[in-house]
Amino acid sequence: MHFVVVTIGSAGDLFPFMAMALALRAAGHRVSFLAPVQHAPYVQDSGLDFIGLPADEAVLHDPDLWHPTRGFGVVWRATRPGMARFNAFVDALPGDERLVLLVHPLALPEADLCRARRPGLRVAAAYLAPQNLPTVHDPLLVGPWRVPSWVPFAARRALWRWGARTFIDPVALPEVNAARKGRGLPPMDSLLTNLFRLADLSLTLFPEWFAPTPPDWPQPLARACFPLFDPKPDAALAPELLRFLDAGPAPVVFTHGTGNFQASAYFRDACAAVRQRGLRAILLTPQRDQVPADLPPAVLWQAYVPLRRLLPQVAALAHHGGIGTTAEALRAGTPQLVVPLAHDQFDNAARVTALGVGASLRADRVNAARLAAKLTQLTDMAVARRCAAVKARFDGSDPMRTVVERLEALAGEGGHVVEQARATAGGNGPQ
Repeated sequence: MHFVVVTIGSAGDLFPFMAMALALRAAGHRVSFLAPVQHAPYVQDSGLDFIGLPADEAVLHDPDLWHPTRGFGVVWRATRPGMARFNAFVDALPGDERLVLLVHPLALPEADLCRARRPGLRVAAAYLAPQNLPTVHDPLLVGPWRVPSWVPFAARRALWRWGARTFIDPVALPEVNAARKGRGLPPMDSLLTNLFRLADLSLTLFPEWFAPTPPDWPQPLARACFPLFDPKPDAALAPELLRFLDAGPAPVVFTHGTGNFQASAYFRDACAAVRQRGLRAILLTPQRDQVPADLPPAVLWQAYVPLRRLLPQVAALAHHGGIGTTAEALRAGTPQLVVPLAHDQFDNAARVTALGVGASLRADRVNAARLAAKLTQLTDMAVARRCAAVKARFDGSDPMRTVVERLEALAGEGGHVVEQARATAGGNGPQ
């Protein structure tokens, strides 16, 4: 079986798809791995057959990238050249080859185009975070705004339709429908309500205890735990980092995502907050110019450190709320302060606080005093107990076994799975 694995986005998107691609290859399948070309250094030593997709890195400097409502448009436009390359790659494969596509949700429109020319093609979508799958059930957040539990379902559905018409369809639908017309497919009336019906199988790469399955998520649906992955898990920690860790109390780690080029104010406030509380800190960002030039001895900058190696040695982690970073802190049992900016981060922050393993502070409300106050909350013993309880949930977890078994079943029992998916499609997603 030939699996074509396709992802977009930052390293946080890349690593889970790499984990799945490597597991499929280890199971004896041929795997082609398509991802943004700038991620080649991460992939080149893995042995995967890597096909680089064009991606404009200028998008990382767009101030709207981290906007709660305009961020989708920035991401969507940035991914389209790569998705055209994805279509061309699949079209060039032998027509009689047994093929399964495993794709990021934003690649589903193109996967459906590929299926129009290859009727036997199977498509699986992998969802990295709960809010990648819309629902009208609690907890319901629209960007940073929580919808109260007393709001009736009819109003919630109307809210989703309004959001789709206002922020998603004007950006995506004209291009999607033009491509669908070119392959003889009917137009979509809305991307949001149709996107989640396209896959023959949906995979969630987060567990039931983090996000229970609501009744309006797509079927068939397979649940797996977080696919925590690092391309170089045994890389040695830098000597200056080891010296810093040995020189005093456990520090607080601050990061705002590897793809965030707009975090200077965040790191400045972080330095002021730890100074107020007499704490030590590590600032993680590849962009040294985002960090104050003259750091005190109690603060260390590092471009990159594997979180699985670092987190067991720190007091707390303050971060943007990316699902990969969130999951690493959960596995390490590290208290976390989530400072969400956009996309799925607000929902991830809400789930962290609901689990009792951390606190949240919206990025647009950050200042030194608020950061310092939130960090104090993380020292509560109840937080430590909840972190330990959640950490224990990772014992014995093997998410890739579930993923491989379900994908192999999709390949071998395609007709049955597709029939089931089509039969349940009418109830999928917010209507």
